[in-house]
Amino acid sequence: MEPIPRAYPPVPAAVATHVLSADELDLLELALGGALPASGLARAVVPDAVPGTPGGHVACLLTDQENTPLARLTGAGDGDARRWTLEPLKPLPVGTGPQWDPALRRPARDVAADGVETRAVVVTEVPARDDEGTLTAPSALGPRTLLLVPVSRAATPGRVGAPGLVRAVTALAGSLAQTAEARAAEARHGNAGGRVEVVAVPWPARPPSGTTLADVAARYGAANVVDLVAERTADVRGRLAEVPTAHERAVREAYPPASAEEVLRAARAGHARGAVVFFTGLSGSGKSTVARALAEQLDDDGRSTTLLDGDAVRHHLSKGLGFDRASRETNVERIGYVASLVAKHGGVAVAAPIAPFAVSRARARALAEAEGALFLLVHVSTPLEVCEARDRKGLYAKARAGEIPDFTGISSPYEVPADADVTLDTSQVSVDDAVAMVRAALEAALR
Repeated sequence: MEPIPRAYPPVPAAVATHVLSADELDLLELALGGALPASGLARAVVPDAVPGTPGGHVACLLTDQENTPLARLTGAGDGDARRWTLEPLKPLPVGTGPQWDPALRRPARDVAADGVETRAVVVTEVPARDDEGTLTAPSALGPRTLLLVPVSRAATPGRVGAPGLVRAVTALAGSLAQTAEARAAEARHGNAGGRVEVVAVPWPARPPSGTTLADVAARYGAANVVDLVAERTADVRGRLAEVPTAHERAVREAYPPASAEEVLRAARAGHARGAVVFFTGLSGSGKSTVARALAEQLDDDGRSTTLLDGDAVRHHLSKGLGFDRASRETNVERIGYVASLVAKHGGVAVAAPIAPFAVSRARARALAEAEGALFLLVHVSTPLEVCEARDRKGLYAKARAGEIPDFTGISSPYEVPADADVTLDTSQVSVDDAVAMVRAALEAALR
């Protein structure tokens, strides 16, 4: 991701505010890093209904699901001649896993600035054995080969996710580098002409029309772009397509028809016990960050995981509710109900509302346990002064100025849980350590 200035400009007034989806966050990161023109971002996130001021000026404030202002997109002029500029305001939210390694998630302009003759190979699926043969052909490796791995913030159930794809491609890069070094040594050229680099490219699960990986690769400095999956032969594609049904074929070969149907039926019905991991804590305590990282790791492990973040839920499930005590309790009960349904069917629901009142937390626990699911309450106990110092949205300052009534920790109470299964303070432990603590408790409880 492109480095953001340490001193951020003040959050500007804007004609409209747009809350970015996971896909749109990927597009914003591409644009900030120079892989997508600001006009490409504008086509995706600025609706036609955004009003313009006289002279054709359009301004849109882009926020994440937690209402944190991330960037301002401004257009001047009319129609196709409109010129768009993008101004960063706050750092983009990041996650955990190899796809977030800064050494791999390099902005396009930084990669292109190296000025080395570059060939890019786009890798959208886990490489197969035959793919390795394609890439190690004598004509395949140039002075620099970029293995571009599109990684999305949004997971796709049933497919290898971004962490697994990056791990597999990184291993492939090591093998390719060894091949390049061996050839260079045989040609007595030393180690020249064989750089193989992995680049994690933010990429929406559903890219907008007109935005292609080939265009993005060109902005990373690639003069030649190859799609590895498209290079597969019909035979290879056919063999890989049979892999997901291999178990069913083996069962049908081993059992008579009626028995095979019963074995397959049992396999489809079986699932692990579901769970609700329910985070509670003050605004700014770090609960959303830890919850998001936990959900990403569980997804990577193959668990069906649903993240119910407090701010995101307010945009949808609890839209229209206020912040008085009754509305807060209704909000938490709705989250608890949806989480219990996810867990009922063997999934893991990770919820991260403030949930300041013991009675609503108890209702959420009862809903989960009534469905036979595990309920794990995680109290993120980060001190108020730390939460206030971290405040990205300026909410605490507004609350102290009396602009926000019923603000938890300032003008509304927070009832510290007496029944927390895990208690952690993110001012004392890292995100990785916090996730490890929660995972250890979850795995112990599910045994």
